[in-house]
Amino acid sequence: MGVRLEAVAIAGSLLPWLILMRFAIDAHAIGRHLTGNEVYVRSLLKSFAALDDESEFVTYFSAEDARQWIADRFHARQVSANPFLRLGLELPMRLRQDRPDLLHVQYTAPLACPVPIVVSVHDVSFIEHPDYFPRLRAWQLRRTVSRTMRCAARILTGSEFSRDAIVRNYGQACAEKIVVVPNAAASGLRPISRESAAAAVRARFRFAKPFVLSVGDLQPRKNPIGLISAFAELIRAYPQLPHHLLLAGKDTWFSPRVHEAARQSGLAGRIQFAGFVTDDELLHLYNACDLFVFPSFYEGFGLPVLEAMACGRAVACSRTSAMPEVADGAGILFDPYSTAEIVRAMADLLLDAELRARMERLGLQRASRFSWHATAQKTLEVYRQVAEHKRAKAREYVHR
Repeated sequence: MGVRLEAVAIAGSLLPWLILMRFAIDAHAIGRHLTGNEVYVRSLLKSFAALDDESEFVTYFSAEDARQWIADRFHARQVSANPFLRLGLELPMRLRQDRPDLLHVQYTAPLACPVPIVVSVHDVSFIEHPDYFPRLRAWQLRRTVSRTMRCAARILTGSEFSRDAIVRNYGQACAEKIVVVPNAAASGLRPISRESAAAAVRARFRFAKPFVLSVGDLQPRKNPIGLISAFAELIRAYPQLPHHLLLAGKDTWFSPRVHEAARQSGLAGRIQFAGFVTDDELLHLYNACDLFVFPSFYEGFGLPVLEAMACGRAVACSRTSAMPEVADGAGILFDPYSTAEIVRAMADLLLDAELRARMERLGLQRASRFSWHATAQKTLEVYRQVAEHKRAKAREYVHR
C-alpha cells in the first residue's frame, strides 16, 4: 500500500510532464564526420524543430561544434565521445535526470537504459558481410545491436530491403516492431549553376577537368577498388574521354589498399581523392560532375544516390541490396562485381548526351518524392506511439 501511494504521489508531481511529451535523441554523431549517421540525425533534428513546437526535445551530443545543428529551444547535453563512457555511464545517468518518454539511438542503446528505446538500424552488413569490417568492430556491432534490438520498443529502417534483412537475421520477433521510414537528400542539395559549381571545385580542390564522381568512405563495402579498375578499363576502351575520377570520402583502415589500387591502375594522374567533404563542398561536387557512380556492394538505403539525383546528375549504381528500391528506374543499374557492366554503364551515360539528360530529369523527379519533412513526421508518429504506450502502462500501474 505504501508503494502504491508513493507511486500516486510521484505521478501527481510529474503531471506537467505527463501532458508534455519529452523525446531524447542520441546525437553524438553530429560533428564527428560519421557521414550517413551524422546526416541522418542532423536532418531529423532540423525537421523536428520545424514540425513540432509542442514537445520537448533533449539532445545528447559529443562534439562542441554540434550545437550549431541543434535548435535553441532544444535541451542540449554534452556527453563523452568515448562509447564506453557514453553508453555505460553518462547516458543512463542523464536519462534518469532528464526523464524523457523515450530515447532514440542509432544501432546501439546505452546499458541499463531507464526509458523505452527507438533504434534506427540502417543496415545489417556487419552480420551479412562481416568481411567489410575490422574483425573487432563486426563482433562489437553483432553483440550491441542484438541487445538493443531485443529491448527496443520500435526499430526504424530506411528500406524494405533492410526490413527483410533485419527479420532474416533477428527473427520474426522483431518484425512487429519494425517501421520502414525512408531517408531523403538534404534540402540544401539542389541543382545550381554548373559554371559556379565548377568554379568552386576548381578553387577548393585545384581541379578543373571534367570528372566522374563517387561519394563514400574508403571502405570495402563501397567498392572503390572495383570502381578504380572499371574507370581504368573505361579510359583504355574510350581514350577520347577527357574525364578524371574523383572519390570523395574520408580515409579508413582500408584506404592504403585503395590508394595502392589507384597507383597500380596506370591512371594515377587521373584519379583524385577529395577526402572528407563538407556539405557545401558536396553540393558543388555533385553539381560539377558529369556523372555520379555508386558501385557499393551493400546498402541499407544508399543516400548518395538520392543526393546526386537531387542535384540533377545522372546516376549509375549497383543493382544489389536497397539501391534498386531507391533508384527505381531513375538510374542505370549494374552488377558491382562485374567490371564490364560498370564500364558499360559509365560509357553509355558519358557518350550519349540524350540518355544522360533523360536520366537527369528522371533523377530529379525521383528525388523529389523523398523529403526529410515526411521522414521526420513519420518518426514523430512512432515517438508518440511509444510515449503514449509508456504513459498508459504508468497510469494502469497507478490505478491498480
